[in-house]
Amino acid sequence: MKKRRGVSYSKWGYIFILPFFISYILFSLIPQITTFYNAFFENYRNGLSQVGPNYVGFGNFIKLFTPAKNGSIDILRYFGNTMILWLLGAVPQVLVALLLAVFFTSFRLNLKGQQFFKTVIYMPNLIMASAFSMLFFTLFSPVGPVNQLLMSSGMLEKSFDFLGMMIPVRLLISLMNFLMWFGNTTILLMAGIQGIDQSMFEAAQIDGANSLQTFFRVTLPLLAPILVYTIITAMIGGLQMFDVPQVLTNGKGTPDRTSMTIVMYLNNYLQTSKNYGMAGAISVVLFIISAILSLVVYHTLSKPYKK
Repeated sequence: MKKRRGVSYSKWGYIFILPFFISYILFSLIPQITTFYNAFFENYRNGLSQVGPNYVGFGNFIKLFTPAKNGSIDILRYFGNTMILWLLGAVPQVLVALLLAVFFTSFRLNLKGQQFFKTVIYMPNLIMASAFSMLFFTLFSPVGPVNQLLMSSGMLEKSFDFLGMMIPVRLLISLMNFLMWFGNTTILLMAGIQGIDQSMFEAAQIDGANSLQTFFRVTLPLLAPILVYTIITAMIGGLQMFDVPQVLTNGKGTPDRTSMTIVMYLNNYLQTSKNYGMAGAISVVLFIISAILSLVVYHTLSKPYKK
């Protein structure tokens, strides 16, 4: 008696996910391997001549962490700039997004028109960062509308150099990052809150918990996985910050490189001398820093909610 053959659909699953793996290998994995490879070679242009590739081992990394004549280590300085710019934008971004997410999904308030609010707060995320930066550059330039408005109202006697002072430049960069990304963060957190079983909130209300108690005892612990994911992805994006400060400061990190980020530092090597070795070394260091900070943030934020 012949056995009846069943139809196997498992192969179709592999076929459907195959485009992702092909794209990942071609456009992500191979470039990553190439970057690690280049980090151990001297490979740059000197005028019209090409130097290398010559194997130098950890020479690029040693050069990267060698102090300059003034005693400062550039990559550490730019890492500090990057973290300051990220924190100034990310902390209010997460706090405001969390507040809005709780507000819009509140069972007690039962607000109408959530789709409209989602669309409005997400709209800044659709604007290209370079266009956003050019807008702010125009608004806050010495002859821009903001200075003209402040002088015409009598608040200033002469134009204020927003783009020539450290604190205003850092605040503008952080403000732009906040405006571009808080909508995306809000929608992620709203989705996380809406995924919580509504009976949990009803039980808290029956037990007499107020809004703050419900938030800290019910919402926040159950939202922790989404919140941790949001903070880690925001941190990785912050470490890769490039387009906003690049356009706003014309790639110079003005004033005195106080707004120069790590990726801007990397880009300078690629633009000026096509130094793939040093650029690769910076990329590897950035990868290691991102991995370490992600692990620290993950274990720190998720530890209070682990049993």
